[in-house]
Amino acid sequence: MERANSGYSITVEKLTKRFGNFTAVDNVSFKVKEGEIFGLLGPNGAGKTTTISILSTIMSLTSGKAEIYGKDVMHQKDDVRKLIGIVFQDPSLDDELTGRENLDFHARLYGVKGKEKKESIDRVLELVELSDKANKQIKTYSGGMKRRLEIARGFIHNPKVLFLDEPTIGLDPQTRRKIWNYIMQLNEREKITIILTTHYMEEADELCNRIAIIDHGKIIKLDTSEKLKDSLGGDIIRIGTDRPERLAAIIKKRKIARSVKWHGSDLDIAAKDGGKMLPKVIEIAKDAGIGVDYATVKRPTLEDVFISLTGKEIRDQSASDADRLKSGFRGRR
Repeated sequence: MERANSGYSITVEKLTKRFGNFTAVDNVSFKVKEGEIFGLLGPNGAGKTTTISILSTIMSLTSGKAEIYGKDVMHQKDDVRKLIGIVFQDPSLDDELTGRENLDFHARLYGVKGKEKKESIDRVLELVELSDKANKQIKTYSGGMKRRLEIARGFIHNPKVLFLDEPTIGLDPQTRRKIWNYIMQLNEREKITIILTTHYMEEADELCNRIAIIDHGKIIKLDTSEKLKDSLGGDIIRIGTDRPERLAAIIKKRKIARSVKWHGSDLDIAAKDGGKMLPKVIEIAKDAGIGVDYATVKRPTLEDVFISLTGKEIRDQSASDADRLKSGFRGRR
């Protein structure tokens, strides 16, 4: 069995990927511990899929270095591919084949044969609770069943690292939570390292041991979910007002909050004790002649962390950037 250096299964150093003048991944560095679930959290177009495409040897990097269990993704591609599995964001099952036939075909591609192949297929079908549907054609499967089978297919050859690219995108909340359970079971039972991309805050919070928040191709913060939320320094007071910039300036000047951010008509104030701070904020706004439409106090979420770091909510990628990325990807397949 391959072992990672110093307990890390993935090491990424100054990774950069450019498509012409567009930089999709910008000088990214991080390490993933053996056996952890590591999340890349960010909006569409942030560079998440490009990063794992490079790590899984699908795409070449422009500069920097990345290793999987000490194997270089650029110069030891065959060795890396033996160590990894990947579940793509876009569906890639053959609808005319049965679930078992899809798994059988994939196992053959990875050289899994004979008794080992049958045992592996049975094992992964049981884990994702599709044993009773194994001989049904994929076109009869629901969206959630297809996703479960794709996850099963990704680790049928016993990889050390599994990449999951937006594993629950397009699924309803109930099915999404079931997929989360399968991912956690897989991680616990198989002791496999999982790196997943997502733009769902709750998904990252629920699944990941550590989270790298990524935006515009850069990692802007990396830590556990709790430490990311604690970094905001207590409660979050959210004020709805028609003059958020003015109110933010007054509060900053008085130095009564740990941080103050505004986006749109919302003002987010990080305070140690939000319940005690809220009446003071309302009074300040009143004295300044600033109207308050609403006010809430809550514990920080990953959404609050993202807003604090970027000044905006999770956004969709612009069409122009998306087109450039897809065009560059197609040209390099």
